[in-house]
Amino acid sequence: MSPRWGRRLGAFVFLGPGVAYLAVLLLVPLALILSYTVFRRGRFGGIVYEFTTENFSRLFDPLYLDVVLTSIKLATLTTVFALLLGYPTAYLIARLPRTWKTVALVAIVLPFWTNFIIRVYAWTILLSGPGLINSALGTQMELLYNHGAIVTGLLYSYLPLMVLPLYAAIEKLDPQLREASANLGASAFTTFRRVTLPLTLPGVATGCLFVFVPSFGNFVIPEILGGGRTATVGTLIRAEFLKSRDWPFGSTLALAVILVLIVLLVIQSWVSRRG
Repeated sequence: MSPRWGRRLGAFVFLGPGVAYLAVLLLVPLALILSYTVFRRGRFGGIVYEFTTENFSRLFDPLYLDVVLTSIKLATLTTVFALLLGYPTAYLIARLPRTWKTVALVAIVLPFWTNFIIRVYAWTILLSGPGLINSALGTQMELLYNHGAIVTGLLYSYLPLMVLPLYAAIEKLDPQLREASANLGASAFTTFRRVTLPLTLPGVATGCLFVFVPSFGNFVIPEILGGGRTATVGTLIRAEFLKSRDWPFGSTLALAVILVLIVLLVIQSWVSRRG
């Protein structure tokens, strides 16, 4: 066998299973979603294979635009809070001794070892009227079934996805750059603003992407911590597929979310290249 065919065979052996997995479980479902968007819903659900563009025009209905704006607002708040909490956390972890870095990183990913639904339901106990937080404060505040509860649940669930990319970006920084900045008379804040932050922007963009995207499409947390009172894109897609059985419009909504994801990936790639 020639070396070229040997390399091709090796690439097929190693890449073949992964490519087949993605093709069957990702590309085929995406193709079905894309094809359903141009058909009509049947009288009792399902699909009628008649071409229409009505599903796309429904996206611009004020009712659905309000749902999209609400989802963007919740995802943006979650991303901003995750960045404000995640950056100093990642920075401190990067400055720890090697042994303690491992301990801190394990602590960051430890919640992922617990079932996601169980973690979300645990917050209902903490935020409920007679829950631990109100009991500790001696108040009876309405902490559950509102936007604050949703953002809290999203932040708790996806904060590690912000910390880990930021830690990787900060860890790669050459400490001599900060030393040079200090030797030239720059203050700690100036060094952070003009050296550390610009060099870690790719990590910031990646962390924001990792938090915003799942927050934008999540439906479990708005259903449980929001009590189903707040309609988001995720809950709307779930309702269209499972309750209304309007698969064409549900597919159109899913396609819109995918397009948003593509735009965010392009922005993240551009920021990474600039960094």
